[in-house]
Amino acid sequence: MKETNFDLRISRQAGDPLELAIYGVKAVFRYCPPGTFLMGSPEDEKGREDGETQHEVTLTRGFWLLETPVTQALWMAVTGVNPSHFQDMDARPVEQVSWYDCNGFIRKLNANVAPDGMKFDLPTEAEWEYACRAGTTTRYNCGDALTESDANFNETFGGTTPVKSFAPNAWGFYDMYGNIWEWVSDWRRRAPSTKRVDPQGPKNGAYRVVRGGCWCNHADSCRSARRNSVYPSLSGYGYGFRLALRSLS
Repeated sequence: MKETNFDLRISRQAGDPLELAIYGVKAVFRYCPPGTFLMGSPEDEKGREDGETQHEVTLTRGFWLLETPVTQALWMAVTGVNPSHFQDMDARPVEQVSWYDCNGFIRKLNANVAPDGMKFDLPTEAEWEYACRAGTTTRYNCGDALTESDANFNETFGGTTPVKSFAPNAWGFYDMYGNIWEWVSDWRRRAPSTKRVDPQGPKNGAYRVVRGGCWCNHADSCRSARRNSVYPSLSGYGYGFRLALRSLS
């Protein structure tokens, strides 16, 4: 049954929750309001790589984003299978899913359980970084250093960890760093150097973008500005995703 118990006209603040039951699995989304932020990294940021040119981005429409990566429990509820390598906990993120797998999952949701007037989606690359930063401009949303008490990275735990194992950012998002790389909707592009409004990325390309780093990466690969790109057919055990939810109007 589709959810109809909330009013899209209500004014919301950053981080306000929206709870849905998707095939019986609780899914909490956090609101990201329209706003402007600096995407990318300054030239003197430690660990900076090519493709992180800092530029101003304005998002004119608010959206919701799942507060955690999609879990194995949610994936199984929708698809009936679990492709993950680290399968011992339902609370762990689903992995070994390609960009195409994620979009097939989203199509099922939109056909059957999307709330009236809304659709599920992958976030754009700009939306992902906006939510990750949650108003911050430092290397990470917790400051300029990432420690093993902040995220799952650098092979410290030997694999993925249950979602919510670490503190959320200021808008209530968990696991934005480490654990699994997260697919976004964009094809890879060169970072622009001028202002952008609601960027969607190029219309075609060879590689899709993933963000956030994973459990086996070092800290520099988990920075808010860090961009990585891989073939959309790749489905290794460091790749998962996070659902966006947006209004159709």
